Amino acid sequence: MDISALMSTMLGSDALGGIGQLSGVSDDKVKDVLGSALPALLSGAQSQADDAATAEGFVGALGDHAKADTGNIASFLSGVDLEDGGKIIGHLLGGKADSVTADAAEKAGVSAAQSGSVLAAAAPLLMSLLGQQTAQSSSDNNAAGIGSLMGALLSNVDVGSLLTGLLGGGAAPAAAANDGLNVVDAAPAQAKPEAAKPQGLLAKLLSLLRG
Repeated sequence: MDISALMSTMLGSDALGGIGQLSGVSDDKVKDVLGSALPALLSGAQSQADDAATAEGFVGALGDHAKADTGNIASFLSGVDLEDGGKIIGHLLGGKADSVTADAAEKAGVSAAQSGSVLAAAAPLLMSLLGQQTAQSSSDNNAAGIGSLMGALLSNVDVGSLLTGLLGGGAAPAAAANDGLNVVDAAPAQAKPEAAKPQGLLAKLLSLLRG
């Protein structure tokens, strides 16, 4: 399962144009909204796959969405139902839906309603691409197999760097830094907070040995 290819499709010109037409938002603003919200959506997908209460239903939904023909992105998006897309966002983000939508709106300079429309338009495409790539990467189409596959993939992807490249350089969206995915800080190694962790761990071990 190639998360880079999936995100490239989500942020490609065909997807941006189709989502823009559905939501009434310019392509550039669509890109800004998605660039901010995609990490949270992927994190939500991982949570759905990992939670025993939702995993079976999520895997079933992935299978249903995987059947859609996404060979022509513009054609696929022309048939998207925004109401259904909004329900997908609700499932993926749960109680975070409003805050993620509002945060993306602020970063993109659009209204919360416009941001919500963008995410609702993008959600079915995201689910279809996730479903298709999951099916291609695993012969074990049960909740445990799909959950393990998605967890292994999403926990090891450098979302910050990936988004920075896809969005044309510059700083990665702030939303990518705090949503449960593994994001590598763009700061020099000596400036990373993580650099202090080995020392802290060593100190704890020494303390235990001395005690």
